[in-house]
Amino acid sequence: MNRRLPLFLLLLFACCLCATAQTVNIWQDTPHHKSVQLTPYLVPGSANKAVIVCPGGSYFWHDIEVEGHEVARWLNAHGISAFVLRYRTAYVPAFIFRYRYVFRGNRYPDPQDDLLQAMRYVRSRAAEYGIDARKIGAMGFSAGGHLVMSSSYLFPPQERPAFIVPVYPVVTMSHPCVHKRSRRALMGDSRKGNRVLRDSLSLEKHVPADCPPVFLINCKDDPIVDYRNSELLDSALTARRVNHVYIQYQTGGHGFGASTTKGTAECRQWKDRFLQWLASLNL
Repeated sequence: MNRRLPLFLLLLFACCLCATAQTVNIWQDTPHHKSVQLTPYLVPGSANKAVIVCPGGSYFWHDIEVEGHEVARWLNAHGISAFVLRYRTAYVPAFIFRYRYVFRGNRYPDPQDDLLQAMRYVRSRAAEYGIDARKIGAMGFSAGGHLVMSSSYLFPPQERPAFIVPVYPVVTMSHPCVHKRSRRALMGDSRKGNRVLRDSLSLEKHVPADCPPVFLINCKDDPIVDYRNSELLDSALTARRVNHVYIQYQTGGHGFGASTTKGTAECRQWKDRFLQWLASLNL
């Protein structure tokens, strides 16, 4: 038994290396000295659709398992490659100590820069990853929903995702239904009162006419992000005649991601609805 133990540990160590070897730094081989992790979950084959997954966490942290890796595994099970992005957030020390009154820390546009770089990174390696560079979408949850939707107007048209999926997203930075913690995290303590910046980051005010197709869902009983955030976005998408679907469930709350146990049976229907919608797109 003792003789086998070192071999077991060696195999365990090798497995751990394999599990983490896929994770890449999207800023490697660039002039920018940043470290932002992207974890690929690939489906064998070629010309697959792909989704960059942005977990939520109020722009302060990441719900990386439920709204990241679990989502990627679900997408894989349905033949879709996924890439979990650990974009820069303010992080917990900034939440507790508010040091960004003095120091810059992480704030806008850092998360948006990371998503744009992730899109570039994946597109440039599309053949290697077995995906179609024209079929890369972005899916985000809560603050991650704000991040992916902001790409519709902050990114150059040719670099936007092919489709955008905000799930129970933070939307506004200026309306009374704002999620204040996300606003503080994204804008920074020293800038959170800046009205011009608030307006510039309020998604409902900047939907472009050439916005990519959008699949938007939330729950009426969401206790974290006021459900009116999604209603504001739906109204703006409708006014601009953007190809989109908006589904508002009555129950389910917040933070269920792609879980098979969190939320309610009602809200978990969003996964099937999304797959049907994606299949219907002319990509």
